[in-house]
Amino acid sequence: MLSVFSGSENPQSAFFPAGVYSHTDANSFFSGASRSSVIRCKAGGKCPSPRSGMSRQLSPLSVVEDSAAPILELQSRSPSGVCRHGRVERQSRSGEDGAQTHPESNSQESKPQTRCQSCTSTFLKIVWGFLIILSVSSSWVGTTQIVKITYKNFDYPFFMTWFSTNWNIMFFPIYYSGHLATAQEKQSPIKKFRECSRIFGEDGLTLKLFLKRTAPFSILWTLTNYLYLLALKKLTATDVSALFCCNKAFVFLLSWIVLKDRFMGVRIVAAIMAITGIVMMAYADGFHGDSIIGVAYAVGSASTSALYKVLFKMFLGSANFGEAAHFVSTLGFFNLIFISFTPIILYFTKVEYWSPFSAVPWGYLCGVAGLWLAFNILVNVGVVLTYPILISIGTVLSVPGNAAVDLLKHEVIFSVVRLGATIIICIGFLLMLLPEEWDEITLRFINSLKEKKSEDHPEDITDSGVHTRSRSRANGTVSIPLA
Repeated sequence: MLSVFSGSENPQSAFFPAGVYSHTDANSFFSGASRSSVIRCKAGGKCPSPRSGMSRQLSPLSVVEDSAAPILELQSRSPSGVCRHGRVERQSRSGEDGAQTHPESNSQESKPQTRCQSCTSTFLKIVWGFLIILSVSSSWVGTTQIVKITYKNFDYPFFMTWFSTNWNIMFFPIYYSGHLATAQEKQSPIKKFRECSRIFGEDGLTLKLFLKRTAPFSILWTLTNYLYLLALKKLTATDVSALFCCNKAFVFLLSWIVLKDRFMGVRIVAAIMAITGIVMMAYADGFHGDSIIGVAYAVGSASTSALYKVLFKMFLGSANFGEAAHFVSTLGFFNLIFISFTPIILYFTKVEYWSPFSAVPWGYLCGVAGLWLAFNILVNVGVVLTYPILISIGTVLSVPGNAAVDLLKHEVIFSVVRLGATIIICIGFLLMLLPEEWDEITLRFINSLKEKKSEDHPEDITDSGVHTRSRSRANGTVSIPLA
């Protein structure tokens, strides 16, 4: 139930670093530099060496060297070293005249194309978002419900957690298969692995970083999933999925305290609503029995999930899809190598002991592990293909999905207190999805509505004035406006 991306991050910051210049800025930069270098060349004089001035400006922006290539050729191809100033001026003037004769036609042709492209990209993002919302919510609902079914014959949550986490190893091979199928310039597996290992640092993945960076995140991953499975033993799938949605509020509180993120009053309200829902859920059965223990497990799972995300943002920052696949696969390797002794100890100490070995429901275990892996892949793919807010909406939609399954299949009767707690937690989760500038956007929208009303109101006044004048003239009188 964890992912490398948080719902509030913008994935474009991971793909487009801040130090890269755009093509328009680079072209304008080189056009200005070329004009200045040409003007400094006097007619009949020697041109300065292109390496003295222009090479200094071309070196940091080697991506757009072709934009300055014609000017460099004009300066360097003079046989006597004399600058052909008149030819440069004629070409520049003719280019400027040509540019001035067709600006309107070019702008008229480019506007429909850009509008169509933007509308098409937005439509595709919405379609992908709708599909991923259904996929994310259905994978989470399927995982939760299959765990409940598996508990009827195999009641060993830590072994299920360990077995499911080992499947994370397949994340990077699946990503590389997609890279081979879609990329135009295909890279070797070793080269792609080294490129994606930059998430650990410039030196890539070393043994020291493998132990230092992977160990705490692997422990938090295991704790999150293990506590989630323990909560499913005590509570219904609807209650556990609703309580796990509180991790969004915990992420905000930890980010505000630890990372010094921006304070938002609406998110404080959402956090209070999440805590209120937790208290109501615990109060539903009178603060005793399996209910309070299940609530504690679910809240603990949400807390470790929030700590995982905050620590990832603190130490590793943002990650693209390849780096996320590499990191999750590394967690799977760490789990297989270092966490495997834990289920062995639990087996021989009879804490989680099963016999015979053939009685293990491998089909259900593989179903849980496969859906868990699909959920993590869909979350990371969805951030790339569509808007991140839609992934969070897909997550919260798993609550009514589990409620429908519990009501129809398991015939669970929801009390008023539990239903109210679930609704409050879901509303708080949705409030967490508001952007940081939501208040400014709301004020701008209200001001725009007021401006439109004020623009429409003078037209009504002028129209009424025209009607009064026409009526007064028809009656033979003249209306004099008051000052």
